Amino acid sequence: MKNPVLYLIPVTLGDTPVEKVIPSFNTTVASDLKYFIVENVRSARRFLKKSNPDIDIDTLTFYELNKHTDPNQIASYLSPMKSGENMGIISEAGCPAVADPGADVVAIAQQEGYRVVPLVGPSSILMAVMASGFNGQSFAFHGYLPIDAGERAKKLKQLEARAYNEDQTQLFIETPYRNLKLAEDILQHCKPQTRLCIAMNISCEDEFIVTRRVKAWKGKLPDMHKKPTVFLIYKG
Repeated sequence: MKNPVLYLIPVTLGDTPVEKVIPSFNTTVASDLKYFIVENVRSARRFLKKSNPDIDIDTLTFYELNKHTDPNQIASYLSPMKSGENMGIISEAGCPAVADPGADVVAIAQQEGYRVVPLVGPSSILMAVMASGFNGQSFAFHGYLPIDAGERAKKLKQLEARAYNEDQTQLFIETPYRNLKLAEDILQHCKPQTRLCIAMNISCEDEFIVTRRVKAWKGKLPDMHKKPTVFLIYKG
């Protein structure tokens, strides 16, 4: 029996034409698969149909993996691979298994000895680093910062210290409707000379990626309400 493959299939980061950011090879691979592990079934079906209008969505099997999934069920999602079937993982946006629950499935696949093949596609984290002008040889992504105001202020100061002491770019995100509050906290707690890059709606039509010093952002923050955003800070 062939060694089955778990394909990590990137999707668009927003309402962007598939052909603009996804290689045609990915569509070829996805069109041959019958089993998918997805963060959201509805959006995954929509993406696959958008990639290949001829695909017969109703013949496909989807396993939903998100924060509501019972961790004890995850291993069973790979059951088709025991029969030699290839599978695909599709995230809600961007690359699977990066700041994404798909990482849990990949870990199990690696333990079981299955081939894991990451396909090329948009990563908001890497694209933000590319466009920031910050250190691209040493950077750290921290996901979501603490919600508590005191803990968040403490964390921001820690990350800023790392940017200066380790010459390392620091990246983090926030739930889109709380973007402005996080941006305001950065302006309040970071040094005036520290550089801040705000990268919103990456690869989308209204993409906004701008780097300025903290002091230059004051009073000039963009509208970022409900817009997926990556924040980056680096030494001034």
